[in-house]
Amino acid sequence: MKEIKDAGLLEAYLAQHGIEKVFHEPLRPYLSLYAFEPGEQLCGQGERADLLYVLVKGKIKIYTTSPEGKTLVISFKNPPEVIGDIEYLRDLDIINTVEAVSPAVVIGISGKMLKRYGEDHAPLLRFMLDIITKKFYIKSDFLSFNLMYPVEVRLASYLLSVCYDESDAGFQGRLATSELTDTANLIGTSYRHLNRVIRKLSEDGLVERSGGFLHVRDRLGLEALAGRNLYEH
Repeated sequence: MKEIKDAGLLEAYLAQHGIEKVFHEPLRPYLSLYAFEPGEQLCGQGERADLLYVLVKGKIKIYTTSPEGKTLVISFKNPPEVIGDIEYLRDLDIINTVEAVSPAVVIGISGKMLKRYGEDHAPLLRFMLDIITKKFYIKSDFLSFNLMYPVEVRLASYLLSVCYDESDAGFQGRLATSELTDTANLIGTSYRHLNRVIRKLSEDGLVERSGGFLHVRDRLGLEALAGRNLYEH
């Protein structure tokens, strides 16, 4: 994480996402801008929630870990997205791990300052309520439907999410083969079955495994296979 000390850029992001009124003048001195590199965690499951973040650039991955150590991807998010809102409102530790997929920028504010200057500010409360409502809908949809899709569909959706960021045309990621065990856990399958699916996608010309990475070779073909991206809404 790197702090960006640029008040003008902070104001530009607030204006870009139409949230100037959400973070009104009493809150402005306590807002900070932070940058995260791909693969860097914004917060980890079980950690203390000291800061609330608003994603204003880039893409993030949200996943959960069970007490048995199994991980499962919940969703990928684009701006504007709030991170730590439920934890802030309920005074909880971080519920899910959040990781940057592409270069990401967030606005951060401490929960203490938010309580002092924002709790009676109606635009902020409406903004957070809207975000939280969408989160519960998405989680319900995920738990009900996503694991019912074939593994090839889940993998196609996952690759589309980790390799592309619609707001950053210059970003094209790749999946390290050293991460395939984690990927299998995240999409709810076995490592062995995931490798069988990768071989099939390679034979179909959709992906290529080389140099220690899994590369997307046919984005349109993956999109057709996915039908709709299961992890982005």
